[in-house]
Amino acid sequence: MAKVQIGVLGGGQLGRMLALAGYPLGIHVSLYDPDASACAGQVAPLLSGAYDDWDTLARFAEGKQCITYEFENVPLPTVQWLAERLPVHPTPRALQLFQDRLLEKTFLRDIGIPTPRFAATDIHSPERALEVTGCPCVV
Repeated sequence: MAKVQIGVLGGGQLGRMLALAGYPLGIHVSLYDPDASACAGQVAPLLSGAYDDWDTLARFAEGKQCITYEFENVPLPTVQWLAERLPVHPTPRALQLFQDRLLEKTFLRDIGIPTPRFAATDIHSPERALEVTGCPCVV
C-alpha cells in the first residue's frame, strides 16, 4: 500500500497534532512554515520558507496527494496558488470565508445555517450594531 503524503501549511500545535494523528492511519504529513523552529517540526518533516516563496512552495507540493492548513491566517494567495497544482482542503473559497467573520456569518446565514444575530458596522459607530444585536453581544 502506497503511503499517503499530505502537506500542511503551518507548523504550530495543530500541525503537530495532525502529524501525530496521521501516523497510525498511514498518513505522512510534511509541514511548511516560515519559522524554521516551528514546534510541529519535532514530529514531522518541516520545510521553511515565506508564504510567497513560490519555488519553495513548489518543492513542498511535490509528491503530495493534497494540501491543508492548520489555521485560517495562511495567506489566501498561497492557498490559491497551491490549489492550481493539487487539491487543497478546505478550498481557497472556504479560507476566504474563514478569514472574514462578516463574510463567514453572512454565508452561513444565506445557506440556512443558524447564526447569532450579527451586524456590520464601522469601528466608529458600534451603537448601530447594538441596535441590531442587542446585549449581551460580542464585538
